[in-house]
Amino acid sequence: MVFSMFNGSKLFRLAASTSIAALLLGAGVAVANPAVYGAPGYGGGYYQQQSPLGGGLIEALVGDAPGPVRYAAPPAPHAYPGARQTAAYAPQPLETQRAIDPMYMRAEVDYDGSERPGTIVVDTPNKFLYYVNGRGRATRYGIGVGRPGFEWSGVKTISRKAEWPDWTPPAEMLARRPDLPRHMEGGPANPLGARAMYLGSSLYRIHGTNEPHTIGQNVSSGCIRMMNDDVVDLYNRTPVGTRVIVR
Repeated sequence: MVFSMFNGSKLFRLAASTSIAALLLGAGVAVANPAVYGAPGYGGGYYQQQSPLGGGLIEALVGDAPGPVRYAAPPAPHAYPGARQTAAYAPQPLETQRAIDPMYMRAEVDYDGSERPGTIVVDTPNKFLYYVNGRGRATRYGIGVGRPGFEWSGVKTISRKAEWPDWTPPAEMLARRPDLPRHMEGGPANPLGARAMYLGSSLYRIHGTNEPHTIGQNVSSGCIRMMNDDVVDLYNRTPVGTRVIVR
C-alpha cells in the first residue's frame, strides 16, 4: 500500500531500493554487482552488461530500472594479417583441403644438395620445393608447376615480395584466356593466394593459390604455386635477394 501511494516518485523508489538492499545485506542475502556475461570474445557475438540492481526482488519493487545493455563484440581476426575483410575471403572448404595428397604436405627432410642455407630449390618433375636449412636438412613443400609447354628451368633471385597481392594477367595470358578479369584485388579468391615472391624481372612468381587441390600437378602458366599456409611460411623465411634454382 505504501509503495502504491508513491508509485510515481523515482526518488522514493531509489530510497526504497537502497533501504531494501541494506536490509537484505543485513540478513545475509547477496545483492548482485554489475557483471559482464554472455559470449565474450571474437566471432560477432555480444557482451551483455547485467543490471546493477541484480534483478529479482529489488528490481521488481523498484520498477523501471534500465534493462541489460548489449555491446557488439569485436570482429574475428582474419587468418592472415593484412588481408582485406570482405565476405569473399572465406576459408577453403574442408572437402577441398582433403583432396590434397598427403605426400605434398610440408615436412622437414634430409637433404644432400650442396646449396647454401637459405637457397630455394624447385624440383619440377617431382613437384617439390626445398628450402635449404643447412647441416643436411631442408624444409620440403608440395607445389604445382607449369603445364606442358610452360615448364622452365634456371636460376633467379627474389626481386620483390607482396602480401595478398593483386593480380593483373599479362597480355599473352589474356590473349589465350579472354574470359579472365583484367584485374583482381588480393584475397583468398585471388589465384595468387596469400603471398607472392617475384622472380627476377620475369613474369614468374612463387605464390599461394585459391585452388589447393592442384598442388602436385602441372597446371600453371609457369609460376610455382603453393598452399597458402606453406607460402606464408616460406615468405617469412626468405628476404629479397634469395637465390632460387628451378630444375
